Amino acid sequence: MQPLLKRVEALHQALDEALSVLDISARTGELHRLEEEVSRPELWNDPDRAKQMNQDYAKLRSQVEPWLTLRGQVNDIAELMEMADADMLPEFDSQIAALESELAERRKDLLFRGKYDNNDVVLRITAGVGGLDAQDFAQMLERMYLRWAEKSQFSVQQIERSTGDEAGLKTSVFEVSGVYAYGKLRSENGVHRLVRLSPFNSDNLRQTSFALVEVLPKIDAPDAVQIDDKDLKIDVYRAGGHGGQSVNTTDSAVRITHVPTNITVAIQNERSQLQNKETAMKILRSKLVQLQLEQHAETIQDLQAGESASWGSQIRNYVLHPYSLVKDTRTKYEDRDVNGVLDGRLDGFIDAFLSQSAGDKNEL
Repeated sequence: MQPLLKRVEALHQALDEALSVLDISARTGELHRLEEEVSRPELWNDPDRAKQMNQDYAKLRSQVEPWLTLRGQVNDIAELMEMADADMLPEFDSQIAALESELAERRKDLLFRGKYDNNDVVLRITAGVGGLDAQDFAQMLERMYLRWAEKSQFSVQQIERSTGDEAGLKTSVFEVSGVYAYGKLRSENGVHRLVRLSPFNSDNLRQTSFALVEVLPKIDAPDAVQIDDKDLKIDVYRAGGHGGQSVNTTDSAVRITHVPTNITVAIQNERSQLQNKETAMKILRSKLVQLQLEQHAETIQDLQAGESASWGSQIRNYVLHPYSLVKDTRTKYEDRDVNGVLDGRLDGFIDAFLSQSAGDKNEL
């Protein structure tokens, strides 16, 4: 009897500590405020604002409600055990075990303490050295992240995609939206390396190729990042490639350069020059925030020149020959099922990175 009661008491204590760290009471208040806002019919007079508020409400609800449900279940089982006869208590063992397992899974939320961890993500994949193999590898990574997003029930919206002339892709940019999207995907920021027997080589020789993955916190509000207009160089030019008649016959493509850091963003997918400019500015803001995080800079004005996620920061190896292994160079986490990883099984790498990051912070 006593061991079961002690387990429930430990559940209560661990749950109260987690709820305090997460400030669930404040989040619950914000959830109620948003609920009132989204229920007002006049909100839809501004469709963009209404859409954003509904997304914010849905995201916050998916964060808060599981914790409230878990707290209710722990309270319920504690009350039932108080009313139960001593010989009935062993029947609660499996229920307590289930609650302990649920709490252990929920406690992962405590790892998302960064300022932008709950932001959506702008994810950019760029083929690097390796010719056709690198472009094919970039497409493999694109599929891997799309499969992971699907399994995680995250939504994806393509921003830009440039395919290779013969195979694969040169670049792919898309938004990933979901709870703690940036907090989870920031582990993927850096250079990925593939070693395999090349399917594009007539001699079937071993080939090493690289792709750059940039994971940027999506910054929607223009006033969230203060950028001086005099620091921007904006060029317009005629879009190339696919996209329809007007895309290829008007100067709709936009290239924006942030002069102090030399960060450049070029967008040409939309027919409208204005749309391309707005999209480029969103990505530029995200790139500057990511660079600010990496350089631990107080403000955007303190940033030094340099691209986020440079080609020197190799983070993961995917080896298909002479053996099968995916290994993270930072956490040393590895998985021998390469096909499973490339099919979107990334949670092991993500959890290892989060745990290491939390440990590093605790040592400071």
